Amino acid sequence: MLQVKVHGPGDVRVDDVPEPDPGPDDAIVRVAACGICGTDLSYIAMGGPGGPSPEPLCLGHEIAGTVDWVGTNVERVRTGDRVVVFPGNDELGRIGNGAPQGGLTPLLLVTQADRDRLYPVPAQVPLDVAAFAEPLAVGMHAVDQADTRPGDGTCVIGCGPIGLAAVATLVDRGHDDVVAVDLSGTRRDLAVGLGARVAVDPTTSDLWSVLADTHGTAPFMFGPTPATGAFIEASGADRVLGDVIDHARVGATLSVVALHYNAVPTSYLMLLMKELTIRGSIEYPPRFEDAIDLLGRHDFSTLLTHRFALEHFDDALATLNGSKDCGKVLVSIDPTQE
Repeated sequence: MLQVKVHGPGDVRVDDVPEPDPGPDDAIVRVAACGICGTDLSYIAMGGPGGPSPEPLCLGHEIAGTVDWVGTNVERVRTGDRVVVFPGNDELGRIGNGAPQGGLTPLLLVTQADRDRLYPVPAQVPLDVAAFAEPLAVGMHAVDQADTRPGDGTCVIGCGPIGLAAVATLVDRGHDDVVAVDLSGTRRDLAVGLGARVAVDPTTSDLWSVLADTHGTAPFMFGPTPATGAFIEASGADRVLGDVIDHARVGATLSVVALHYNAVPTSYLMLLMKELTIRGSIEYPPRFEDAIDLLGRHDFSTLLTHRFALEHFDDALATLNGSKDCGKVLVSIDPTQE
């Protein structure tokens, strides 16, 4: 069968590999669809999560499919169940994030299958949409880290899949004044479709004026600031971090979910004077299934803007790497399940 693997920096291939050989505690999932994201691009560029490793890295951590086989010790799932695969953590081991298994393959071996690895998909949710559960969980955790309540005023900067997931989470929690920011008209439209009140192109509009108009203003000794209570940084643009610190109101929170590899100059004077809170956000909320529950309450199918067969994985990568007008890029591995 086919399996996408990273063999070194910039070297990603669709390999022929043997079918999995499971044990009594394992399950095999017949993968319907697997998303790809900016993290995958980073793994490819570096040759792995921390750089090249002795063995090739299997890619794919945004996975949904159908249980195809279960071991004799597995009790929580049955053959035929429609599931989202939890890509793991340091305790369970990981799938598609530096482990021997990855979801960009037709048959995925899931070890320790009874240990919160497989979650049922609501009946009304197609499996291609269910593959969005992982990025939705990442965006949801970024909202948790922002610690914002309805009425505080929230700004999501960057409307790729994680930023859009944050917008959707905020709207689901009762925020009716979300401001979304992105250079792409397609992504701004997607944010508005999810319930953002305003979507801003920062190259044509002054973001801070828009925030002041939308959320009001708050006093500061050097002049009023937008009263926006929380910012979620999902763009990966380094200058955004300094801009938020310079323009945020006293007591605001900044949740950083985008990858920033470079050192970023920071005004600790402003951080001190405004008593800002800056939190990193990585991976998932305490209940991964909260994201699946949200998939059951809202239709996210419009976010799946590009689909590619596994055999055309290179085209999927080129789209993800070259276009800022895409939503979720999906590798459709078994469309008959979707």
